[in-house]
Formats: sequence, structure tokens, C-alpha cells
Amino acid sequence: MTRTVFPYSAQDVSALARALNRELDAQGHKLGHVEMLNLLARSAGFRNFQHFRAEREAGDRLARSPEPLPAIDHQRVERVARHFDAGGSLLRWPSKASHAELGLWVLWSRIPRGRELSEKQLAALLAGHHSFGDHALLRRALCDHGLMTRTPDGRIYRRIEQRPPAEAVALIRHLAPRLAA
Repeated sequence: MTRTVFPYSAQDVSALARALNRELDAQGHKLGHVEMLNLLARSAGFRNFQHFRAEREAGDRLARSPEPLPAIDHQRVERVARHFDAGGSLLRWPSKASHAELGLWVLWSRIPRGRELSEKQLAALLAGHHSFGDHALLRRALCDHGLMTRTPDGRIYRRIEQRPPAEAVALIRHLAPRLAA
């Protein structure tokens, strides 16, 4: 015989627990409020009431609108963009570490995703995107900043797929028209 499922919901689980306790008291059964809340939560498939509450609050947080995007420092993006020429190549290594890291994201965006590159292939690719002649510095910096991985012997490099920070995206977009020209 098949069972018909009847969905049931209550606006307030605490009010339901109180009402059930009153009914059980009338029949001579005595349970505390917290015991009743745990009993109801377990009957719904949760470990206890705290588990039920945590799941509900997590669901509410996910249902809320997403966090606002971080503010972009457009002046910083402009300052870092000055390190690139009209063709989008890196002219010089930025002296500020934060500017250098932002510039590395531009180079990262130009490395093909999902491909393993030999040291020579990566050096040739980077040579086409900078003009100060130090591809070894760029390779090391990309690995040190967690944008690429390399094998222990340094023969194979691979881009690490991740979401760039908002300022890096702004810089990449700012330089994109230069590459199209």
C-alpha cells in the first residue's frame, strides 16, 4: 500500500512545542520546552533544535542579497596602468608590491587556461607581454603570488584558475582596448 505524503509546516516551532506540551500535560505526560523542541527537530531529520536553527539561519543568509562588491580604487588602477604601454605590454616592474601584484593579474589573464607550459613556452609568452627583458622575474612572481604552479624541477608551469580581485578585473578591462588596437 502506498503512503500519501502530506506536507506540514508551522509558522513558529516554539508555539507548536508549547501547544503540544499542553496537550501532553492534559494526558499526564510531562516534557520540558527544550526537550519538546529537540523532539520536533529530530522528527524532521535534524540532530537537535540547535542543528535545525543553524540550518535555517544558514538558508536565510544564503537567500539574502549577496554582499556588495568591494570598492575599486580607480586611482590605483590608473597608476598601475601607467606601467603598461599602448600595446598593453608591461614597460617596467612596479616598485610597489601592491602595484606589482595587480600587474601580475594582467599577465595571468593572458596565459592560456588549462594548459601546461614548458619553461621556454612560458618565457616566450611572457616576452610578448613585457619589454624590460626579465621573464624569470615574472615567472617567479607569478608562482610566488599563487597565480601559477610549477613542478619541483621548474620544467612545467600551469595557471591556477581563480577569480581575480575587483581591481585586477578593472585593470584587465582598462587595458583590453589597448590590446584590440
